[in-house]
Amino acid sequence: MKSKTQKKNYFIDSAGTSGLHAGEMSDQRMIFHAKKRGYDLTSTSRQLTIEDIKHFDLILTMDESNYKNTLLLCTADIDRKKIKPFTSFCRKFDITAVPDPYYGGDEGFEKVIDILEDGIQNLLNEF
Repeated sequence: MKSKTQKKNYFIDSAGTSGLHAGEMSDQRMIFHAKKRGYDLTSTSRQLTIEDIKHFDLILTMDESNYKNTLLLCTADIDRKKIKPFTSFCRKFDITAVPDPYYGGDEGFEKVIDILEDGIQNLLNEF
């Protein structure tokens, strides 16, 4: 007897804790490096809202500053429990923050994608 694998649907969104780049596309270098791996980055930046905290089941942050800023938006303990550092899902990389690739050249963008792929794979395995 074959077991059926249940297909799950997820709604995934992205937002920053700062509105500095709201409405902007990703950095052209990140778009280029992501495209080389088959990812199409077409979204525009937006700022995280209190409504996001209430709506989503899981909020992942990329560094300590974003983690702290996201906690400040929480109005209840149940919301605080939804917030986790993205790097807590990484297994290949022993890091506490996803580095900003802006000043790191091509290698910086490639490394960020490596880190994201590592964490996402483990996140999907967990759920």
